Amino acid sequence: MLHVVPYQPLRLITQNSLTSMCFKLMLSRPVAFAQIWKSRFSSHSLVGNKNIILMGPPGAGKTTVGRIVGQKLDCPVIDIDDDVLETTWNMSVSEKLQDVGNEQFLEEEGKALLKFSASGSVISLTGSNPMHSAGMQHMKKNGIVVYLDVPTTVIMSRLKSMKVDRIVGQSPGISLKDILQFRKQFYKRWYDIHVLCGGDIAAEVVAEKVLDAVKRYQNSELETFISTRSSRSGKSMEKDSRKYFSDVVTEGLAPDGGLFVPERGLPEFTAGEWQSLIEATYIERAQVILERCVHPADIPASKLAEIIGTAYGENFTCSKIAPVRHLAGNQFLLELFHGPTASFKDFALQMVPHIFAYCIPRSCNYLVLVATSGDTGSAVLDGFSRLHDTDKQRIAVMNFFPEDGVSPIQKSQMIGCQKENAWSVGVKSDFDFCQTAIKQIFTNSDYTGFLTVEYGTALAAANSINWARLLPQIVYHASAYLDLVHQDIIPFGSPVDVCIPTGNFGNILAALYAKMMGIPIRKCICASNENNVLTDFVRTGVYDLRGRKLIPTFSPAVDILKSSNLERYLHLIANEDGQLVTQLYNQLENQGHFQLRKDLLEKLQQDLVAGWCSEEDCLAAIHSVYSTTGYILDTHTAVAKVVADRLQDRTCPIIISSTAHYSKCAPAILRALRIAEIKQNPLSQLHLLSSYSPLPPVHWGLLETLKKKGNEDHQVCAADMGMLMSHIETLIQNHFM
Repeated sequence: MLHVVPYQPLRLITQNSLTSMCFKLMLSRPVAFAQIWKSRFSSHSLVGNKNIILMGPPGAGKTTVGRIVGQKLDCPVIDIDDDVLETTWNMSVSEKLQDVGNEQFLEEEGKALLKFSASGSVISLTGSNPMHSAGMQHMKKNGIVVYLDVPTTVIMSRLKSMKVDRIVGQSPGISLKDILQFRKQFYKRWYDIHVLCGGDIAAEVVAEKVLDAVKRYQNSELETFISTRSSRSGKSMEKDSRKYFSDVVTEGLAPDGGLFVPERGLPEFTAGEWQSLIEATYIERAQVILERCVHPADIPASKLAEIIGTAYGENFTCSKIAPVRHLAGNQFLLELFHGPTASFKDFALQMVPHIFAYCIPRSCNYLVLVATSGDTGSAVLDGFSRLHDTDKQRIAVMNFFPEDGVSPIQKSQMIGCQKENAWSVGVKSDFDFCQTAIKQIFTNSDYTGFLTVEYGTALAAANSINWARLLPQIVYHASAYLDLVHQDIIPFGSPVDVCIPTGNFGNILAALYAKMMGIPIRKCICASNENNVLTDFVRTGVYDLRGRKLIPTFSPAVDILKSSNLERYLHLIANEDGQLVTQLYNQLENQGHFQLRKDLLEKLQQDLVAGWCSEEDCLAAIHSVYSTTGYILDTHTAVAKVVADRLQDRTCPIIISSTAHYSKCAPAILRALRIAEIKQNPLSQLHLLSSYSPLPPVHWGLLETLKKKGNEDHQVCAADMGMLMSHIETLIQNHFM
């Protein structure tokens, strides 16, 4: 790519240049155009005095779509090419190009934009307008920029059918495709609204999509959240009690003890919209999906793009972020361990801290409390430690874990992830005490009020019931399906099954949400270890904790008996009957069990099947897969592999979620592969694995964390509420005061 390309505007000159379909005003100043039309159409309901500014590559249909939108809104329509540039220059675009040359053309085009003003109009930009920063800043002051995003392959086809004679900016060695790809960075920089325009979609349909998107942009009141235990009987919440995305991120748990869910559900994508993402990168897919789930009033598109780029940029070692690898037969692995702490939790927890930092008020400091028994702790600590320095000064995180209730590697990793705003505290008790203690702290209004008044510090939570933790997980399930289509494994529309090792039900719920949004997932297979309460529930409709005790296993991330996110799914299949959900969970809390109605169980079984795996079968699967393929499954993925083998019908591909890197489970892997005597020191375990040359390399981030000096230094406290609160207060004094 030649260095001059950024300064070369892309302009189409066709054999049969079209004159304006409506009219041609010969005005010396384009501002008069808007003034004349403004006098006739002084107001319209959708945008008022704001302009709708259509942006996109040449061939995206901006001019045609703009005319349709203007007609529907009964407002003026301005085409920058025809009604501004040629009027300003008193010559055609092609003549101007010949007069000033390629490099100067962009500057002249930008100057014309800077002299232009309009209000209450629909404006179609040229393909190169977004490359002039000052001009676009001027346009955005009174406009909503709508990006018509058409796949490059479609644009190429359209330009060919238009019999394009010449592409300004194209030169030997630089293809049209390269130029179009280069332009995307400028389109992404400026838009407020993103409209996917895949395939042979008609201009009228695109215009409707633009209008719908602008309506959404203008009205955040429609995207509110309710509790899964809401008893509002279908009536909308009072305005002063409505919860928006920013609220649920900072609050985490609903006041009535339920979980927040979108009042109007999740957005649905058309088949064409999904297909337009087949060629997209993971980050591009994440941007599109999350923009539809997060209202721009909560996080503008530009800020969301910055957060996504930060989360999935240099922090992930694989350029594909969440690659899909063929394992054997019809089985594929979705690798979710390429983040800094080697587990799927990085996908949410590299994003959530930045979302949290953006959403919280600037007038208060926040201490994020976390209780963990494993991977969540290190992921939360790592994520919050990567905040900008100014945010780290007002946001800190304290992680409580059972001192003797986690694996040596997990403990070393949590301690090694400590930074200036992130600490771990070992508690001389079990995980249940840690979790219960934190809930009691949050509900102790005297204590939380004291922290706010005395230290200007509020408490927050970053556990897996926070709605923001689920959204990034939807992305990788959708992306995995699109990757299979991109790899020509299946055509779009063909179904797949997914199999997910499941404990708290968040990961599998995200797959169910992806299905609701239009990804053709047939069945979600819920894979449990010996703590198989979910398997029994899916098969019988009875959730029964009576007489059950948690069994420590080789797959600790799914050593869970009470699956928190299951509540969101039950609320969904019960048609948002919050009273029923409240009744079920009150019964679970008071009596230790509940049973679904027959009709709800039938709904559940349309989506889910379930199975479980013994410890012996888990280790055997690791050994078998390595012997036949050379690939090492971690223990959680091995659980899913065993269950998938038993339950799949082999009529479609099955995507198995690989939720952690094998090196996080070093003792179990050494045992499964029968390599050598297992050493107790975590770093020694990793060195032993890495020294065994036939094995794939251990996870880089895990190894580096465990190598850090002083990784045994951490605070330890007794299982006493007063001691925990004392630790919290001391941290606040040391960090914020």
